[in-house]
Amino acid sequence: MDKFIELGQDMAALWMQYWDRYLVGIRSTLILAVAATVIGCLIGLLCGILNTIPYTKNDPLLKRFVLKFIRVIVRIYVEVFRGTPMVLQAVFIYYGLPYFTDQQIMFRGNSGLWLAAIIVVSINTGAYMAESVRGGIISIDPGQTEGARAIGMTHVQTMTSVILPQAFRNILPQIGNNFIINIKDTSVMFVIGFIEFFGQHRNIVGNNNMYFQSAAIEMIGYLTMTLIASLLLRLLERRLDGSDNYELVQADALTMTAGTYNHPGRGTPFDERGKEERERTRQALKHGRDRGER
Repeated sequence: MDKFIELGQDMAALWMQYWDRYLVGIRSTLILAVAATVIGCLIGLLCGILNTIPYTKNDPLLKRFVLKFIRVIVRIYVEVFRGTPMVLQAVFIYYGLPYFTDQQIMFRGNSGLWLAAIIVVSINTGAYMAESVRGGIISIDPGQTEGARAIGMTHVQTMTSVILPQAFRNILPQIGNNFIINIKDTSVMFVIGFIEFFGQHRNIVGNNNMYFQSAAIEMIGYLTMTLIASLLLRLLERRLDGSDNYELVQADALTMTAGTYNHPGRGTPFDERGKEERERTRQALKHGRDRGER
């Protein structure tokens, strides 16, 4: 117990001395995670749509070749960036691009670090989201696509108005999962010198050698960010799910279409029959008369 008390005191002392630097690191982590997740989702959306464009043997040869070529490129991109660690991707992009371009492409200054970090995390996120989007699209009942085509909708109209809105709800948990992963995985950007929450921790412990105490603060900070993100995402999911109970509209004339069945003992705001006529109908049905007898 004494050790826990001592740890708490050391953490409090560290926070009181370096709280501003920790908060700057948290801000950088959240900005990078949000920006990279948004850009990664756009990349994944583009790859997912390109990967699901249909074609048949009757289509022109050029169209089939282009679509197959695009799918091969997307597959290579997904497998490479899903199959390699993000820390090595950061090294390859930050140091590899200047190497292969004879220093023509370089990431200079703080803005260069931000650009490199966003590129790395976004591309990595896009590789995961490409498969999530593809799975979300193919999870939609094919009958909806056929129905949209039957009423004359183009492929673009079908995707934007019918398929993607439903697919978005299906892949929303995966989007949230990638955002939470990005909050944590931004910590590997220290390999290129990007200073975020974990980078601030490394700089702070370099001054006082209180590594474990600072790491405990880091753990609490990351856990707090991910828990808040999870809560917000759950609220968004519930909002998109809508209400659990639905009531039929009875006050809109457009809902009372021809042929709608009305209970003989109940009226509606649009029933032209009087109360007496409804009662006679109810009595006739009660005593077993059929339409011919009436």
